[in-house]
Amino acid sequence: MTQHTGEPREDRRSQTAPDPELEDVLIFSGSAHVDLAQEIADYLDIGLAPTTIRKFSNDNYYIQLGTSVRAKQVFIVQPLSPPCSDNLMELLLMLDIARSGAAKDVSAVIPYYSYARSDKKDAPRISIAARLVADLLETSGATQVITMTLHSAQAHGFFGVPTDHLTAHSVFVEHLRKKDLSNSVVVAPDIGHAKRAAKLAKAIELPMAAGEKTRLSDNNVAITGVMGNVDDKDIILVDDEIATAGTITQMVNYLKEHHGTRKVTVVGTHGLFTGPAVSRLNAVDVIDEIIVTNTVPRPEDHKPDRLIELSVARIFGEVIRRNVQGESVGSLFEFWPTNK
Repeated sequence: MTQHTGEPREDRRSQTAPDPELEDVLIFSGSAHVDLAQEIADYLDIGLAPTTIRKFSNDNYYIQLGTSVRAKQVFIVQPLSPPCSDNLMELLLMLDIARSGAAKDVSAVIPYYSYARSDKKDAPRISIAARLVADLLETSGATQVITMTLHSAQAHGFFGVPTDHLTAHSVFVEHLRKKDLSNSVVVAPDIGHAKRAAKLAKAIELPMAAGEKTRLSDNNVAITGVMGNVDDKDIILVDDEIATAGTITQMVNYLKEHHGTRKVTVVGTHGLFTGPAVSRLNAVDVIDEIIVTNTVPRPEDHKPDRLIELSVARIFGEVIRRNVQGESVGSLFEFWPTNK
């Protein structure tokens, strides 16, 4: 099958004159999430460059960038969402094409870097895949990486090229400030996510708490306690990623049973909703909203009830603009201190 990305969508474009400093910028998309790539291009008021992607009968990829990249600043948008291995291969080939085509710079824009979970050797004879994939990106031609909310913050250090580790913090704060938060507490599912939750709690002026979690398997956890006062409170439960929703549903059920929780707002940057996630979340009646971003695409059967999707296109677009114009992007970093 042949896929052509980069079809014009004039109704979504701004009517202002394009920034002359972006004349040498090209944004391409792999097949993983064309809609997000288009939104980023629209934010910058530049067209999404065309790409042709198809597979040969032997399952090998044929990819062609549809315009010259010589002396251009190239940004390739491709989250490593399922099927992550196919999407990774597409990205590696596109990076190699841009480098071989004499692009000035080649940036891999990876809204969701799935391999960040594999950040350490915690069992015999396994790969630290987060580092391996980072090396592959550089070898393929990436001169920069732009990503968002890595599951493990230390994975940032695996990249041998400049890497912007961004946060969706601002879009969550903007949405939550519209709600009545007078009886709310921000809760991290475990200590490992406490720093991210604390940043959100400070921004919306709320106390925070953290769960005590033991992982039993890839999709099952046990909640053994909560550190902090959560009795009879409305809960804002913050996680970086919602895959099978095992941690989220176990935490919500624990809060409901042991602390009288009647209302939970779930906040997660990457909402994959794989496996039993949708049925698990739909079965929990105290969940009021599930707020995620559009870092990954979601088919209809991967969308639970009460889902709210916030766009992070402007964050990626702004980082691209600032990189091109030589401005600081520190305020958009995941663990950069922010004002209220």
